Amino acid sequence: MVLIACGGVFLASFLDAIAGGGGIISVPTYLLAGLPMHAALGTNKISASLGSLASVGRYIRNGYIDWKLAVPSIVMALLGSMGGTRLQLLIPEQYLQSLLLVVLPVVAIVVLRQRSFREVPGDIDRRRQRTIVLSASLVIGAYDGFYGPGTGTFLLLIFTGLGQMDVRTASGNVKVVNLASGIGSLITAVLYGEVYWAVGLIASVASFAGHYVGAGLTIRNGAKIVRPVVIVALALLAIKVLTDMI
Repeated sequence: MVLIACGGVFLASFLDAIAGGGGIISVPTYLLAGLPMHAALGTNKISASLGSLASVGRYIRNGYIDWKLAVPSIVMALLGSMGGTRLQLLIPEQYLQSLLLVVLPVVAIVVLRQRSFREVPGDIDRRRQRTIVLSASLVIGAYDGFYGPGTGTFLLLIFTGLGQMDVRTASGNVKVVNLASGIGSLITAVLYGEVYWAVGLIASVASFAGHYVGAGLTIRNGAKIVRPVVIVALALLAIKVLTDMI
């Protein structure tokens, strides 16, 4: 169980640090290792949250986090994820999967139409940018708590597209929001007893390594590596949703 979890979680964390969407790989990995669905979602929050510390640390060290946006985003993400996780225990996830089948093609078209993610910040009113970032942190944070896969990808697309942040700063802020939503979801999962601590803590070592390597590649290469990995993440998410529904 531990070997399966560590191998899959490393790959998931590497993907997550670059373009988000690590849960597309890590959640099925925990299921393959033998964990029940709710326990897999809860345990995944341990490795995802602890692993995110590696990428967040690298972005902080290189100055790629806008703290005036990040701090209030943390609060919104915590509130959203805790509410989303509570909702997860009450509502079948099939409803969200059906919604994703509509959303994913639209998101994919947007990504394919834009030639590259912006390397420099866009010209946008600061108040409008704050509204976009905080709203996305709350809504996508709730999605992260409820379902999860693709969270970082959706945040990155919103922060760079609507929020007009440069790709490196957007990636740094995404990891901060992702970390906050993961912690909020984890707290709720722990309260409901849906966490396998031994497996999650051991897999966190692999998660930390994957996030460290992935964040380093993003900082060095920027949009050159982010755009193709985002496309891969969206394709994997579409395959996962279709497979689950079938």
